[in-house]
Amino acid sequence: MMRSMYSGVSGLRIHQTKMDVIGNNIANVNTVGFKSSRATFSEIFSQTVQGASGANQNKGGTNPIQIGLGATLGSIDVNMTEGASQRTDNPLDLKIEGEGFFVVSDITGNKFTRAGAFNIDSVGNLVSASGLNLMGWGVGNDGEIQKNKVQPLRILSSENVFSEPEMTSKAIIGGNINMNDPQLAIAEGGVPFTMTIYDSLGYPYTAEMNVQETGTANEYDITMTDVTDQNGVSIIGAATGAVTITFDGATGKITNTPATFDITGLDTANSDFSTIEVDFGSLTMFSGNTTIEARAGDIDGLDSGNPAGTISGYEISSDGKILGQYTNGSTKLLGQIAIADFDNPAGLRKEGNNLFTATSNSGEFDGIGIDISSNGGAINSGVLEMSNVDLSTEFTEMITTQRGFQANSRIITSSDEMLQELVNLKR
Repeated sequence: MMRSMYSGVSGLRIHQTKMDVIGNNIANVNTVGFKSSRATFSEIFSQTVQGASGANQNKGGTNPIQIGLGATLGSIDVNMTEGASQRTDNPLDLKIEGEGFFVVSDITGNKFTRAGAFNIDSVGNLVSASGLNLMGWGVGNDGEIQKNKVQPLRILSSENVFSEPEMTSKAIIGGNINMNDPQLAIAEGGVPFTMTIYDSLGYPYTAEMNVQETGTANEYDITMTDVTDQNGVSIIGAATGAVTITFDGATGKITNTPATFDITGLDTANSDFSTIEVDFGSLTMFSGNTTIEARAGDIDGLDSGNPAGTISGYEISSDGKILGQYTNGSTKLLGQIAIADFDNPAGLRKEGNNLFTATSNSGEFDGIGIDISSNGGAINSGVLEMSNVDLSTEFTEMITTQRGFQANSRIITSSDEMLQELVNLKR
C-alpha cells in the first residue's frame, strides 16, 4: 500500500508539471514567434518480485512478476512548427518562411529568435524589441555583400544616410519625325526639345536641342544648342556639333546609330561632364505629328544621373537584402540579414524574451550563417510570425491532465483508507 501512495504522489507531481507547461503555452498564445512545449511521461523502474523462467520438461515458462513504482517526467519538448502570419505593413517587421532563426547579439554573444519585430535605434542599428542587434553581412567597396562573420546591421551609418550624386552618362531620344513638317526646314531653325541632365556633383542642367533637315532626303541633324543651369544661365562652350541620323525611306526606321553627344565643354568651377551616350533606336519617320522626346538614362532607367539624396525608406527583399530608398529616386544595398540553421532546432535552450541559445544537442552556430534563399526559405517583410500554440489542443490536454491529477489523488486517499482499516484491526 505504501508503494501505491508513492506512485500516486509521483503521478500528482508530473501532472502538475504538465499543467505548468500547458499554462505557459496558453499564457503565450499571442506572443510573437513563441514556440509551444509539451510534457511527456515515462514509467519509473519496476520492482521485480519474481524473475522469468523458461519452459522445461516439468512445466511451462513463467513471466516476470514486477510492480511498477509510479511515473516520472520523460521530457519537455519544444514544438518548432511555423506559426501563422500576422500582417503589420511595417517594413521592419519580418517573418521567416521555412526553417532558420534570426541572429541577434549583445555583449554576452549570439542568440537566436523567430520573433521578427525589429526597429532602428539611435545610432542606426537594426535591433530587436529587447535591444539586441540584428546580425548580418555588410557591403564591400565593390557594392556587393561580403559573407564573412556576422556583424550588427547599421543601416543608418554615415555612409548610408546620404546617396551620392550621379552624373548623367546615358540618354534616349525617341519619338517621331514627320518628313513634311515645315518647322524642320533649316530656315525655320528646326523642332526644339529639352532634357534634364546632372553633372558629377548632382547639379541639374537643361540641355537644349533641336532636330532639323540636312538637305538630304531622309537625313536629319540633332544638335545640342545650349546647356543652361538652374537659373537659366547659359553655360559657355556647352553646345556641340550636330549628330546626323538617317532613316530608311521604305520602313521609316532609323538606319544608323550615332553614339554620343560630346559635352566636355561644360566645365565650371564646381562641376564637369564628359559625354552622354545616346540611344536613337526608337526614332521613326512616320506620318503624323513631329514629337521628339528626350529622357536621361538607358532603357532600364540606369545612368540617368541624380542629385544628392537622403534616405527616405527601406525595403527588405525575400533573400534578406536591405535596400535603402533615397529622396533622389535611387536605391542602395545596405546589407543582408543572415539566418542561423540548426540540425536539431528543438535542442535549442529557451532564454526568455523569445530568445534561444545553442546547446550541444542543437548543433553549433558557425558565426557566419546562411542566405535564407539557399535552403528554399524566404523573409517576408511587413509580416510577423504568430505563436504556434493551438488552443484546441491545449484545452484538451488541460482536461486530460486534470483527470490524471484527480485520479492519482484518489490513489492516495484510497490507500490511506486501506491503511486506516489495517490499523483498526487492532481494536
